[in-house]
Amino acid sequence: MQAEKKIKEWLGVNRPKGIRFLQRLVQEGSTRGNESKAQAIIIEKCRKLGLSLDIWEIGEDVLLKHPVFCTDRTDFTGNPNVVGILKGTGGGRSILLNGHIDVVPEGDRKDWQHDPFSGLLEDGKLYGRGSTDMKGGTVSLILAMEAIIQSGIQLKGDVIFQSVIEEESGGAGTLAAVLRGYTADGAIIPEPTNMKLFPKQQGSMWFRITVKGRSAHGGTRYEGINAIEKAMLVITKLQELEEKRNMRITEPLYQNTPIPVPINIGKIYSGEWPSSVPDLAIIEGRIGVAPNEEMKDVEKELENCLLELAQTDAWLSKSLPKVEWFGGRWLPGNLDSNHPLMETLTTCFEKVKDTRPIIEASPWGTDGGILSRVGDTPVVVFGPGVTEVAHDANEYISINDVFEAAEIIALAILDWCEIDS
Repeated sequence: MQAEKKIKEWLGVNRPKGIRFLQRLVQEGSTRGNESKAQAIIIEKCRKLGLSLDIWEIGEDVLLKHPVFCTDRTDFTGNPNVVGILKGTGGGRSILLNGHIDVVPEGDRKDWQHDPFSGLLEDGKLYGRGSTDMKGGTVSLILAMEAIIQSGIQLKGDVIFQSVIEEESGGAGTLAAVLRGYTADGAIIPEPTNMKLFPKQQGSMWFRITVKGRSAHGGTRYEGINAIEKAMLVITKLQELEEKRNMRITEPLYQNTPIPVPINIGKIYSGEWPSSVPDLAIIEGRIGVAPNEEMKDVEKELENCLLELAQTDAWLSKSLPKVEWFGGRWLPGNLDSNHPLMETLTTCFEKVKDTRPIIEASPWGTDGGILSRVGDTPVVVFGPGVTEVAHDANEYISINDVFEAAEIIALAILDWCEIDS
């Protein structure tokens, strides 16, 4: 109880300093390929905390040749992964705190009320790209560790803090850390969950479907086969597949999610001339993967649905749509809701918030699937930030949530790793 009081008091006294640190991190834009300056801020902080640092540029052969590696980026020069370790005295469970430093592009700046990297503080909210996804969560992790260290609390188990790159593009940074040997008895990823606990996470993967037609003059379009019209049949079939896949999901944690594993059509392009029948249409999208599913099984199901469609259409039966799996792939996570790490976080949440947490399954992918499936590390996704504003213009995070999450995570670390008295 004395240690918990020290944590709370330290976070209260050091609130202004924590806000300034988050502002610095948001102001240093860290879109893909530009992560180095934000990582330098993280490195500086870890050194001040006395953590044992491991800083390295990913891209080694074992990573690039790993079956889970999926990003189209192979040059990571100048943009390192960062791991900082708070070593315990021994005998306690280890915990891994995983945050990603990369942020998505800011989009059209005209849609932003303020500069997207302003770090503006207004009415208890801090604005800027990456504030919610997920620099606010990363700062909660650092504040939790700093509160423990500055309060003079010694832990038995190790705390492994990670600031990785490439999460938004498929998780190469976290995969590289796992392959470097960084695993633990449990892990927390503070993605923006609206302060909910996510023991299970949806996975996802990108697909590209090429639909062929036959060109003709628009004035005699009946002599051609319009690839756009055939692509419309494909999209309708994918919508039917989405409905079929979601009807069989019985996971209670998805009861408040309208579509647990969506199929999203994100891009379609076809044609070169208004007066010509297009002979090619390309559809690109994303398919969700349930926590208990295997990626290869989901791939097969989508491919089979297109074979079924071909049986109902004379043209498609002769010219089958071609499916490619490319780009981002996020493994699903599937932790039992009664796992000890969930019990620890639930108890600590109740101490800080004086209410039980909402427990759900995540509607999007995270690096949790890599940690759990490749690194055999149990993962709970929990953090500050409103899911709905991530990746949006005028992204923001509540300062109160950042500090409450920091306190909850700090108490969870004390319980999980144990205090050495």
